[in-house]
Parts: sequence; structure tokens; C-alpha cells
Amino acid sequence: MERLETLNQGRNKQVITIPMESFYKELDADQRAKAALGEYDFDHPSAFDFDKLTDTITQLEQGKSVTIPKYDFMTSTRKGTMQIEPADVIIVEGILIFYDVRLRNKFAMKLFVDADADIRLARRVRRDTVERKRPLSIVLAQYTKKVKPAFEEFCLPTKKWADVIIPRGGENDVAIDLLVQHIQDLLRTPRASPERTKAGDEITDGKFKVYGLH
Repeated sequence: MERLETLNQGRNKQVITIPMESFYKELDADQRAKAALGEYDFDHPSAFDFDKLTDTITQLEQGKSVTIPKYDFMTSTRKGTMQIEPADVIIVEGILIFYDVRLRNKFAMKLFVDADADIRLARRVRRDTVERKRPLSIVLAQYTKKVKPAFEEFCLPTKKWADVIIPRGGENDVAIDLLVQHIQDLLRTPRASPERTKAGDEITDGKFKVYGLH
């Protein structure tokens, strides 16, 4: 994602990223207690507010500013919001962005970043223990009981919807260079004034481009 963010430097046009994890549903007290013990399934489709995420993308397509939640993984709660302005290229990033047909149909291009299972586990352990200060024992138990089964049942099957599959994840420099070049080409294309695009229609040249990145 760092490579994509550099596309904004020195340009009037913009690339923005919308993280799916900002759209986790609010948890009640019992669910927060389970989350603290690694027993809440954050990788299940029911954990996400697909309605709000889809509506957010629709508003951005229309050239409107949006406000999205800030999710605090330390407390498993929403804490504050942030305002996002419309941009020429909108990248929606997340583990289940191809799961909901309403959301899936909004993407001009769907990219599935395919990483080895051991690499996925290593990244999860590093992120959860370092960034989110969770005990290693809870992280590993959650991965075995929740994360891995959810990936196999809900996430992996959505790979069939991808237009582009990037093997070796973020280590695939050739694929990333091609993606960056494609977006650079889009940014050189004049954009017409924003108009609403119907869900299910590919977003055409001259309008906002929405990409799905798993």
C-alpha cells in the first residue's frame, strides 16, 4: 500500500484507500469480553457492516465527502471518525471485500493478493502482538479456531471473483509495478464531473475508479 500512496505526491489527482476494517460493527459488552480472550470471530462476514461500507463507496462515486469510523483494536470499539474526500482512484482494501455482491459489483477491477499460509500467520502474529499488544497464546488460539477456518470458508472462495490474482503477496514486485503503472495511466486521463454509476455497472473512463484489493 505504501507504493500506491506515493502516487499522490506532486499530483492534483488523488488515490485514496478505504480499509474494510474501519467498518467492523460495534460490539456489545459480551462481545468485547470475547474479543479480549480471542474468542470473537473478526473474520466472519457477520462482523462487518456491509451496508455502511457499500453506502460509503456509493457516496464517493457521486463525488461526495464521507465520514468513516476509526476502529480501535486495543479496545474493540469505534473511537472517533475521519473524513474522506472523493478521489480519482478509490482502493477498497480488506479480507472480505468480494463477499457481498453489492460491494463486489462496484469495483472496476478486483485484485486478490495471494500469500502463503505461513506468511499470513507470521504477519498476523507480528501485527497482533506488536501493534495490538495481544498475548501470543491468544493470537495463536484465535488463528486456529477462528481465523484459519473463516479464511477457508468465506475468504478463499471469493478468489474466483478476482480479475487479477497476485501471487507471493507484497513480495511480487513485478505485479505491484504493473498495478502502479496502471493507476498512473488512469491519473493521466481527464475526469468528467462525477455522476452516479449504478451498482453492477463497471465504472467507465472519465469517472471515479473503484478498485477492490484483498
